[in-house]
Amino acid sequence: MGNELTERRSSAVEDYLKAILRLETEGQHATTKAIAERLDVSAPSVTAMAKKLAADGLVERKPYRGVVLTDDGRRVALEVVRHHRLLERYLAERLGLGLDEVHDEAERLEHVLSEELEARIDAELGFPTHDPHGDPIPDRDLQLADGGERSLASLEPGERATVTRVPDTSSDVLRYLAQLSLLPGAAVELVLAAPFDGPLTVRAGGSEHALSRELAAAIGVA
Repeated sequence: MGNELTERRSSAVEDYLKAILRLETEGQHATTKAIAERLDVSAPSVTAMAKKLAADGLVERKPYRGVVLTDDGRRVALEVVRHHRLLERYLAERLGLGLDEVHDEAERLEHVLSEELEARIDAELGFPTHDPHGDPIPDRDLQLADGGERSLASLEPGERATVTRVPDTSSDVLRYLAQLSLLPGAAVELVLAAPFDGPLTVRAGGSEHALSRELAAAIGVA
C-alpha cells in the first residue's frame, strides 16, 4: 500500500502533496500562489519545496500550471488523506469528538499512523466510505470515489435535498453550520435565491437562514 511511500517522508512533504491533491481535485492549478494560500506559507517556501518534490519524483513542474502530482506523488497524498479521514471518523464515532474538533486532531496524527493501526481502525469502523464531514475515504487500494454530488448553491428555489458534505477546514464554520442544522444527513430546502449573486435563503431544522453563495457552494447535497 501507499504507506510504504509515506513512511520516509516528512510531515511537511506530506502536507504539500495533500494540498496539491486537493487543488487538483477542485479543478484548480497548483500554482505557487495557490499552494502558499492553502498552506499559509510564503511563496519562496513553496518554490523551494516544489524543487525538492520534483527532484524526488513526486511532482512535475508545468509552465503556467505550477506543479502536478506524479503517480507516486498521488499515491503518497491519497495515503495521507486516507489516514486523515479514517482518524476523523474514529475520533468522532469512538471518542465522541465534535465535527469542529476532529480535523485538527487528525492533522496531527495522520503523519504517524502505521499501516497496521490504519487497517485495525478501518476494520473496527466497519470499512467506512466517508469521513464525518461527508468526504470520501480512499479505499485500501487508494482509489477515491467520485461522490457525484451537487452543491447547495446549485439547487433551484423550492428544491429539497439532503446534506452530504460540509467543509472541514474551519471549526468556526462547522459550529455555525451545526447551529443552522446543516450537517451531513440533514434535510434542506432552498427557499429563495436573491438576485445579482445575493445570499440564499435555506430552510433546515424548521427554520430559515441566509447563507452566502460561497458557503452554500462548499456544502454538498444529494
